[in-house]
Amino acid sequence: MRLVALLLAALVLAAPAAASEQHPTLAELEGQLMCPICSGETLAQSDSQPAQRIKVEIQQRIAAGDTRSQIKRRLVAEWGQRILAAPPRHGFDLLAWLLPIVGVLGGAAVLGVLAWRWTREPEPEPAPQRWSLNGHPLEPDEERRLDEELARFDG
Repeated sequence: MRLVALLLAALVLAAPAAASEQHPTLAELEGQLMCPICSGETLAQSDSQPAQRIKVEIQQRIAAGDTRSQIKRRLVAEWGQRILAAPPRHGFDLLAWLLPIVGVLGGAAVLGVLAWRWTREPEPEPAPQRWSLNGHPLEPDEERRLDEELARFDG
């Protein structure tokens, strides 16, 4: 029963993604593709002539029934990988997705270790050193006599 519920939940969550793949919209693709001549602008942000031409091409491909992946592959073949707003999630480009995650997890681990060290009980302070002559501690009567002598000089 649990397995059926889990599969049903997965299907409900995956349905919008599958629908987006099969029936992409211009607005969706405009945010996922870069303007080939504008520095750092997506198609949605650009009003340049090449961006307008690509938008028209996307609308034509959507009308022809192409999927999101087919449209992107066609544009990458024409303009190269730089047309994609996000790097592909395979091969060497996978590092662009993994390194930030590894960095955040590594930073969290370092902070956790530091917090653990800061909250540990501090080491006890060493016992105060007793007076000593030639490196050996004074006997109790010698220590009392020294205290009396020092008190006499302070007074």
